[in-house]
Amino acid sequence: MTSVILRGSFKVMQRLMDRRSLTFLTSDHSRFQNPESCPALVLNADYRPLSYYPLSLWAWQDTLKAVFLDRVNIVSEYETKVHSPTTAISLPSVVSLKKYVKPPQYPAFTRFNVFLRDGFTCQYCGSDQDLTFDHVVPRRVGGQTTWENVVAACSPCNLKKGGRLCKEASMFPKQKPRQPTVYELHDIGRRFPPNFLHESWQDYLYWDSELQP
Repeated sequence: MTSVILRGSFKVMQRLMDRRSLTFLTSDHSRFQNPESCPALVLNADYRPLSYYPLSLWAWQDTLKAVFLDRVNIVSEYETKVHSPTTAISLPSVVSLKKYVKPPQYPAFTRFNVFLRDGFTCQYCGSDQDLTFDHVVPRRVGGQTTWENVVAACSPCNLKKGGRLCKEASMFPKQKPRQPTVYELHDIGRRFPPNFLHESWQDYLYWDSELQP
C-alpha cells in the first residue's frame, strides 16, 4: 500500500520532504520528535548490505525519495509514520536496490579502513585504546603512506617506535600490512556490532577522506 501512495504524486513527495508540514507518530500515536533516528538499511539487489562496516544506511528523506523514484523496494518498515496534511506513510527500515550495484574490488585507503583491516587493535601490542597509525618504514627514510606501509598503532607504541625501523626498535607488526579487498573488510566488519563506535573515531571528522601519499 505504501508504494501505491508514494507513486501517486510528486507534489506529495515534496510536501513530505518539507519538515514544517510534518508530524511523526508511532503506532500508539505518541508524537515522535526525532526522525533522524529512523535510518534505513540499504541492501543491494542481492539483499546483501552495500557495506557492512560502516553499515550502509540512508536518512529517511533519502529513503523516501528513492521510493518515490522507484529505485528501491521496501523490505521492512518502522512503526513510526510520517504525516502530511493528506498523507501518512510508514518510514522504511530496510530497502533493497532494484538494480544491482557491483561493489568495487578494493576499498578506499582511509584511516577508518586501515583500522578496520587491523581489527581496531595496535599491531605492535594488541591494545585497542588511543589508536593512531604508524608508518612501518618511517617517512624520513622514504616510507610511503600506502596500504603496505601503514598499520594501526596505539599512541604509546607509536611514540616508542618513533622514526626508527622495526629492526632498530625491535618492534614488528603482528601481520604484514597489505591492501585488503572489499569482501575482506566486510568479513572483518561482521565481528563488530552494527552501531559499534570506537572512541578514537570521535576525534576525527575525516574518516572517509582518502589518505594522501
